[in-house]
Amino acid sequence: MEKYIAEMIGTMILILLGNGVVANIVLVKSKGKEGGWISITVAWGLSVSIAVYTVGWVSGGHINPAVSIGLAAIGKFDWSLVPGYILAQFTGAFLGALLVFATYWKHFQATDDPSAKLAVFATIPAIRHPFANLLTESIASAFLLFGVLSLGHTVSLAVEADYNAAVFTVSPALAGILVLSIGLSLGGPTGYAINPARDLGPRLAHFLLPIPSKGGSDWAYGLIVPLFGPILGGILGAFSWELFRSLF
Repeated sequence: MEKYIAEMIGTMILILLGNGVVANIVLVKSKGKEGGWISITVAWGLSVSIAVYTVGWVSGGHINPAVSIGLAAIGKFDWSLVPGYILAQFTGAFLGALLVFATYWKHFQATDDPSAKLAVFATIPAIRHPFANLLTESIASAFLLFGVLSLGHTVSLAVEADYNAAVFTVSPALAGILVLSIGLSLGGPTGYAINPARDLGPRLAHFLLPIPSKGGSDWAYGLIVPLFGPILGGILGAFSWELFRSLF
């Protein structure tokens, strides 16, 4: 149970700081208004590092169903723990979104644009094309898993420890840099969910919260692209890493 609680808290931190920067930049009268894409990607990278440092020593700091499923697919994580991890991650993401709303609720009231309000919670494609959007999320998520496994392996060799020990030391900082790089390079088409919990949990919060003039929650997109793209990509990335490692 402590692992599930840690995953919930870690994902809540991820969303509080990650979705929080979006609110800071897109909502009216915020002091960070129009801070730009660089601010968003840097804050998301930092939120990953902070979340993993906070709970990684308890649960491994997956904070992402695509990571849990990808690791389980190649035998690096127990499948029996996957459902509990996923539930904890979605719960944490939902709670994190509630905290963002509580922090910025006056700014939600001051903002008229429904798209800006939805963007605080969930990803929105720049050009709506289901196949292209799904491909983008799959590629970005595949590189996320490939990068996470590569960095973990490299650090474990450097510190002469096992994979889990590496996660507790340097890997969280490197994971944040990895997410920053993905956001800067691959995030433009879809807003780079690369994490089903990151999108679905806050999207549900958007649907349920009494946000004035919020518009729809775009479930036609949210239940497909940011949900299945990261999972498919995560599995592909994990197996690609295994293939790559087998060559050396």
